[in-house]
Amino acid sequence: MSDTPWWHPDRHADRRPLLLARNRIAAAIRGWMAARDFVEVDPAALQRSPGNEAHLHAFRTLAIGEDGVGRELYLHTSPEFAMKRLLAAGERRIFSLGHVWRNRERGPRHEPEFTMLEWYRVGEPYAWLMQDIADWARLACGDGVMRHRDRICDPALPFQRITVAEAFAAHAGIDLLATVDAAEDGAGATDAPALARQMDRAGIAHMPGESWSDLFSRILSERVEPHLGLGRLTVLDHYPAAEAALARRVPGDGRLAERFEVYACGVELANGFGELTDPDEQRRRFRAEMAVKAERYGETYPIDEDFLAALALMPPAAGCALGFDRLVMLATGAPRLADVLWVPAG
Repeated sequence: MSDTPWWHPDRHADRRPLLLARNRIAAAIRGWMAARDFVEVDPAALQRSPGNEAHLHAFRTLAIGEDGVGRELYLHTSPEFAMKRLLAAGERRIFSLGHVWRNRERGPRHEPEFTMLEWYRVGEPYAWLMQDIADWARLACGDGVMRHRDRICDPALPFQRITVAEAFAAHAGIDLLATVDAAEDGAGATDAPALARQMDRAGIAHMPGESWSDLFSRILSERVEPHLGLGRLTVLDHYPAAEAALARRVPGDGRLAERFEVYACGVELANGFGELTDPDEQRRRFRAEMAVKAERYGETYPIDEDFLAALALMPPAAGCALGFDRLVMLATGAPRLADVLWVPAG
């Protein structure tokens, strides 16, 4: 990595073509959205709760009113809660292209402040979101391909759609669903020892006392993700319900949820859901997530009661979040996420 600062004229000259490509891709997606009657919205970044997923970490701040009293707020990790309120208010096709913040994340494919493209379709199948992403990948690349290190993905080819269980079996030799039971609340009771025994047989290292979720993430990152999105986009579909706190269950199988992720060149690009709209079930899931967060990290985030109230009015919908910087990085072949940011975080 170069020691020359990003603002040095010589380095900026090298980065400028990537940054102009970023602008072109953003304009192309906005044009695509407008042609399909999507409305762009601009949610406030400061929220009363940044989200309630155990392993998402937020930036906290204090908003001081005219009376001098401070109120704790958070920079959002996603505009999801705000956008779902807009769906409850009556919007049907909306998108946001804006900055979000996630703490404890920095590396070649992560930045603490990054740009997220999030969009929702009311009354439309969540599989449509997969095709949206495929369309944008082609827009971003033109006649070219996506690249990351020595990996190539051609967005012009039909995408592969595979379930999480199928991917674990194919790439890790793991029977994932044998370690998940249907539960009445749809959370999916999990069996960590059973999963650990399968990992031992498959030669996948793990630490004593790791939770089922820890083991799941280890298998996914070490054995499965490197095989996804090679040659063509891969849609990894039907996550276990325990790994989909905001998604509705798959009809007829409480072990699974309507959650998918899209991969290109082994890199996760997007995360989508058939949205959960039951406020009681959502509250249970949030509480379960915050219990894990308290145990693991010694902190919790408040549950947004206003969001849960709006959820009761929200119509059936599908929604997805895409890492826009990652899309640009892959479309341009840039080696690091920071290379496609106009001004990287300090």
